[in-house]
Amino acid sequence: MPRQKTSIQNLSELETALSEPTEATIRTLAALGGDLLILGVGGKMGPTLARMAKRATDAAGTKRRIIGVSRFSAEAELCPLERQLQSSGIETIRCDLLNRQSLQKLPDASLIVYMAGMKFGSTGQESLTWAMNSYLPGLVCERYPASRIAAFSTGNIYGLTPVTGSGSKESDLPNPVGEYATSCLGRERIFEHFSRANRTPVSIIRLNYSTELRYGVLVDIATRVHTGQPVSLSMGYLNAIWQRDANAMSLETLAHASHPPFVINIAGPELLSVRKIAEQFSERFGKPVRFSGSEAEDALLSDSAKSRSLFGEPTVSVDQMLDWIADWVARGGESLSKPTHFEERSGRF
Repeated sequence: MPRQKTSIQNLSELETALSEPTEATIRTLAALGGDLLILGVGGKMGPTLARMAKRATDAAGTKRRIIGVSRFSAEAELCPLERQLQSSGIETIRCDLLNRQSLQKLPDASLIVYMAGMKFGSTGQESLTWAMNSYLPGLVCERYPASRIAAFSTGNIYGLTPVTGSGSKESDLPNPVGEYATSCLGRERIFEHFSRANRTPVSIIRLNYSTELRYGVLVDIATRVHTGQPVSLSMGYLNAIWQRDANAMSLETLAHASHPPFVINIAGPELLSVRKIAEQFSERFGKPVRFSGSEAEDALLSDSAKSRSLFGEPTVSVDQMLDWIADWVARGGESLSKPTHFEERSGRF
């Protein structure tokens, strides 16, 4: 594993680190022709994935448009994210993807990364959740039947699995809990239907969990320890993967897209104990840690053996993530202020 920085000092360094392409990502995008359209680029991973795609394309000497699509903002002028993406050489388009006419007007593209969806706030807005997570994929598949599509899903579709095992495998039967997870399984089934019907090459990415310094389960735990809040143990175990590694592997799945879809778990390789992670943050901060509840015998866990066999081990270790996050939180680094609700066991987000 390559030697890493001892700390990440500012947002510029963080954005650069999260968007640095791997050699494998450069090779993948060099081998695939055509423009790349990222639907839902305004989410937590979208901006750094878009920048990675642009940097990989430039490194390969390939000529292609990288286009990020999102609602962005209702303001007449460009919002900060639009400016940031455009300054990185990424084209941006404002679009309500649920509007058929707007979707039809989007440019053609050989490569699609589908990141649109709804999770937080889904409780109380169940109909919109289903529209975003299950109906919209059908519209996109109708619009882009001949494109190669990498579609983000979630490990939540598996449901809870015993902590004594290695986590859910791609071959396991789905057992989603709650409307969010069930609607995400609906997303997968719609992509599968159109992949089979139209012979559209699709990869389905079951992610669990991507983290960086401003957002993620590890950041939630660190923040609670640092501020003296109790850490819930109701979901006592987890997987975590550095966002740069998740970005790179996700882009590389485009080369594996197939009909019927290629399904892959992208997750950290270790079974991490929430209690032990909190205690390690406690040591780094020099602050006591408090807990609430106790560990259950099951959790949302994914087996990442398949992705690691294809794409290699993550380049950033858990200890490195903990060091970076602890340093960032202690210095008051920027937060996205979007709790992951990782302790939720009933599937209500």
